[in-house]
Amino acid sequence: MSRSGYDAVVDVDDEGDLGHTDLQEEGLEFHNSNFSETTPALGRKGTPGAGRPGGASSSSGLPLPATASTSGKRFLWTLSYYAQFFDVDTSSVLSRCWSALYPRANFLDVLEGNPDLYGPFWIATTVVLILFLGGTISDYLAATGKEAFAYDFRLLSGAAGLIYGYTFVIPVILYLALRYFGSESANLLECWALYGYANLIWIPVALISWSPIAILNWTFVAVGFGASAFFLLRNLYPVLSATDRQTSKVLLIIVLGLHFGLSIAIKVLFFAHGSPLVDGGKDGGADKTPPQMF
Repeated sequence: MSRSGYDAVVDVDDEGDLGHTDLQEEGLEFHNSNFSETTPALGRKGTPGAGRPGGASSSSGLPLPATASTSGKRFLWTLSYYAQFFDVDTSSVLSRCWSALYPRANFLDVLEGNPDLYGPFWIATTVVLILFLGGTISDYLAATGKEAFAYDFRLLSGAAGLIYGYTFVIPVILYLALRYFGSESANLLECWALYGYANLIWIPVALISWSPIAILNWTFVAVGFGASAFFLLRNLYPVLSATDRQTSKVLLIIVLGLHFGLSIAIKVLFFAHGSPLVDGGKDGGADKTPPQMF
């Protein structure tokens, strides 16, 4: 038997007779109880509760609430499933941008196993807007003194289709091809991150490639192609080499060819005076909607 806060130790005789046991007998001893104390699980730096899931302790002995668990299930129809792909802070994004522009280390090491879609999405969006503005300015300079200039938002939709399609569709195709040819190290999020951050070079290129000097624009686009292609090939080569030698060569050529096609499309559609997007829009919609003046 016991009292609150004590352990009762009863000395039982050989015959097991408790009938004459009295609390005041000499054989009865009381000791301080430790029932109300919990033995903390020691984790990093000896902090209580660090060894439990979620890093917290429960003195009541009840299980932790579901919100305290960091390994909860995420489903496709919940926001938390997609929020994990944008779980990155500003300093990390800036560090990854700098690593894309000045690639001293492998970019997959810079990602530290946490590829994000936040940087790729906003980089692609910024490139789309700057391509639209740069293409519009380029066409305006070409039309100055000749005729009234009319801008067309087909440049914007064309830039969006080109950049978003290249950034988010090509990595899916590349990922499926790698998995098909037996590359176990292929990761779709990492492919998206690589292609997304590779687009960063097109922001400064688009800002300076609206001049009327064609050879200068070609030079800027060539620099953008070289820098981004080097970034992609350097980081994709370890993944591509996981397949057999012949397959890796073919995939490498396809990746380089698609990236070259993107560079030519950017130059022809947005930095060439008289863009096919604008010319087609004028021919197809001149009788339907009046042009807006710049």
